[in-house]
Amino acid sequence: MAISPARKVAFEILQTVERKRAHSDDLLRTKSVSVLSPADRHLATALVLGVLRWQIWLDAEIRQFLDRPGAKLDAEIRLALRLGAFQILRMERIPAHAAIDESVELAKDAGHRFAARMVNAVLRKVASAPRPEANVDPVQAYPSWMTERWQQRYGSEALRAMCAFGLQEPQTAIRLVGLDSEKDLLQAGIALEPGKLLTAARVVTAGDVPATEAFQQERVRFQDEGSQLVGEIAGHGNAILDCCAAPGGKTLLLAERNPQARIVACEASPQRLGRLRERLAPLGERVECRQEDAGAIKEKSFYDLVLADVPCSGTGTLGRNPEIRHRLKADDFPRQAERQMAILRTALQAVRPGGRVVYSTCSLEREENEAVVEAILREQSEARVLPLSERIEAMMGEGVLTVEGAARLKGCVSPEGHLRLMPGAFGSDGFFVALLSKN
Repeated sequence: MAISPARKVAFEILQTVERKRAHSDDLLRTKSVSVLSPADRHLATALVLGVLRWQIWLDAEIRQFLDRPGAKLDAEIRLALRLGAFQILRMERIPAHAAIDESVELAKDAGHRFAARMVNAVLRKVASAPRPEANVDPVQAYPSWMTERWQQRYGSEALRAMCAFGLQEPQTAIRLVGLDSEKDLLQAGIALEPGKLLTAARVVTAGDVPATEAFQQERVRFQDEGSQLVGEIAGHGNAILDCCAAPGGKTLLLAERNPQARIVACEASPQRLGRLRERLAPLGERVECRQEDAGAIKEKSFYDLVLADVPCSGTGTLGRNPEIRHRLKADDFPRQAERQMAILRTALQAVRPGGRVVYSTCSLEREENEAVVEAILREQSEARVLPLSERIEAMMGEGVLTVEGAARLKGCVSPEGHLRLMPGAFGSDGFFVALLSKN
């Protein structure tokens, strides 16, 4: 029996994610996916992200039908079972026989002809057993250590809302650049809704944006609305440093808002730097792309504005990057914080007196957010927090924020003056933002 292209590609991507700790988001943009038909591309994406989002719950369901529930299975067999079980239990339009038969063929194709019989038997039991309730508790799809800390920090209601959002397909947000971009997209058949936060943001509800002339001319780009907000909060400057610039979305926004500015964009990884240079090439000499560790930048009191959008655990992006939940451990957060503090120190060293530093993460964890800012404030007496409520007011005056978005954002500012976007609160990923200045 032939294996459908979508299932074959999904199986290969899931293998790469598990074996090489690769990122599903990157793999779903490779040529093996782009050459598929639109229907197969959609199915492959749904299978990869769905299996990764529901993996913990799927494994618990599968174990009920194993002869030896504690036995260690080969990676290919685990993936074939997860793919089959996900289609049976979470995808109503796919016939069970198609999910079972192709999962068996995937196991055979991976060199496990004998174990393929077990895949067939287990998935048939899954298909014939009474279906679990459609409203499965979303908390079951996350590691218990993670949900326990979120429960303690945010409470039961917020926990379930975050977990449910992380199991959904993220909305497709875009940023409009130029006056005619929206008009051109609408004429090309793209269906749009207004952004919840920003006047320059839209949410795509239908249509193929990459096929449009506006996208190909870089007058439209994909960017989560929360990510856009971080760049908007940064505001204006003449000399700007983007400490951790790749993949470059926020750098582009800074350049858009500061057309006369000189921008330095740093990236430590040679591979990511190469992609960053390619993406920022249309900006010409306005932007200098520099291979440099963000924690070791030597310049002092030079920049008006420094953006430190630091590497983090990414727990605010688990819907978009579902594999993170299977890799993180609680003791990763203190290690991340050490690196983040080093970058924030460098950022404050690089900014001139009176200038601004934006510290941001896509993490929900206090160790990476408030604790980092508090530690640096204790170290550096010249650093102070600028309340983000004041910046929100200024952005309202600039016409950057929607009226409703501005009103709701004010409620997301903490007593310390920091901003926290919970995942899904505005249809976006979760973010933390602190604005600092140097006396």
